[in-house]
Amino acid sequence: MAVCQSAGRMLPPALRYRLSLVARGLTPLLAGADQRRSAQRVALIAFLIRVVSAAIAFLSQIVLARFVGEFEYGIFIFVWVLVVLFGNLSCLGFHATVIRFLPEYHTTAALANIRGLTTTARVFAMISATMLAAAGMTGLWAFGSAIESYYVIPLYIGLFTLPMIALGDVLDGTARAHSWPVAAMSPTYLVRPMLILGFMIIAVRAGLPRDATTAMGAALAATYVTTFGQFLAMAWRLHRHYTRGPMKIELGRWLRVSVPIFLVDGFGFLLTNSDVVIVGLYLKPDDVAVYFAAAKTMALVHFVMFAVKAAAGPRFAAAMAAGDRRQLAEIAVESARWCFWPSLVIGGCVLAAGNMLLSLFGPAFTSGAPLMAILLTGILAKAFVGPAETLLTMAGRQKLCAVLYAAALGANIALNLTLIPAFGLTGAAAATAGAMFVEAAILHFAVRRIFGFSLLAVAAAAGMNNNENEAIEP
Repeated sequence: MAVCQSAGRMLPPALRYRLSLVARGLTPLLAGADQRRSAQRVALIAFLIRVVSAAIAFLSQIVLARFVGEFEYGIFIFVWVLVVLFGNLSCLGFHATVIRFLPEYHTTAALANIRGLTTTARVFAMISATMLAAAGMTGLWAFGSAIESYYVIPLYIGLFTLPMIALGDVLDGTARAHSWPVAAMSPTYLVRPMLILGFMIIAVRAGLPRDATTAMGAALAATYVTTFGQFLAMAWRLHRHYTRGPMKIELGRWLRVSVPIFLVDGFGFLLTNSDVVIVGLYLKPDDVAVYFAAAKTMALVHFVMFAVKAAAGPRFAAAMAAGDRRQLAEIAVESARWCFWPSLVIGGCVLAAGNMLLSLFGPAFTSGAPLMAILLTGILAKAFVGPAETLLTMAGRQKLCAVLYAAALGANIALNLTLIPAFGLTGAAAATAGAMFVEAAILHFAVRRIFGFSLLAVAAAAGMNNNENEAIEP
């Protein structure tokens, strides 16, 4: 403490004054025990974890690419994206159902329901993921000859990983439902990527080949270690909060909620990853590696949207609860501006450093620099309409969001299937950017129709139509 005070006295007076203001502003947030402060603290911790995890993921991908080269790296990326995608989908929305029901049961002290929900979610996820893995292995055994030989063994390893991915997602949801952000996000976003890299280094030092099979083996080991450790930690923590006793299972009620959530999350997750999958189906692993590196680098711009969404959600909810339609419009347009202009600046900086950033993956990856410019146009299109999906969700329009995401996913797949065979990686980037334009357009029209104002970064918040009195109602 004395060292910190001495260091503080060495700072210029103006800077010391500004830092003291920041510290005074953060003190209530860090020390407050009320529900609002707790929610803000959880959001802040979640955001910090995501920022750190992005840096870790970016650096670990660079090291992996350097270890195995673009061809083997492309194989690994294609298979790993499939594993994470289907592992998440195999939960059938139960990871989000836990978040929906557990606080309700906690409020009413329904301990039997809590025991039933937490146990059922884990068992359901494990069984569904295991069944999906078994079906995948059967299909791989029957039709493996139609698949490029270099994909077969990594795919088998990936299928063995599915149950742990699904279980990890449910454990994440359980921790989120208890407002334990570190327990929820650290295993998936911090521990697992570091373990993948660590196990890969150990495998290479042990003399194993530097290829996609070794990388998938490292990912398998890292996933099992991470999920098993998370399971033990969550079991111990839940045992401290809830005594042993009977379980009450309301499977029908839970499924009625989980299936719509599964559709919304599934469409959104597919929309995010379908381009990499389709590139892998049409092009060689080298191309997958270059495209993924370009997309991963350009994805750094998405953190502006992530931060604005995290801040805008509670503000949208508060404005709706107060019935202040004018304030809602002002918050929405202000959020769109905070999404677009910082994204434009950061995107321009990332694009300017594109060759240098891609060269970190390896010399061959610099060919992806033109793809980054194309992808940036799509990112900016989404940023131009701000957190529109958050606004719709806060208004209880989840079903509409599912329909809109389904439409955007359809456009994404159609564009990828059309443009990739004709234009290769340029077509993939153009298809992804085009799908983002479609998503931005339909979200804009949905918000305008429901709320009566244009959610654009250059819109005037006062430009609400005569239906503004009805627009805020879900």
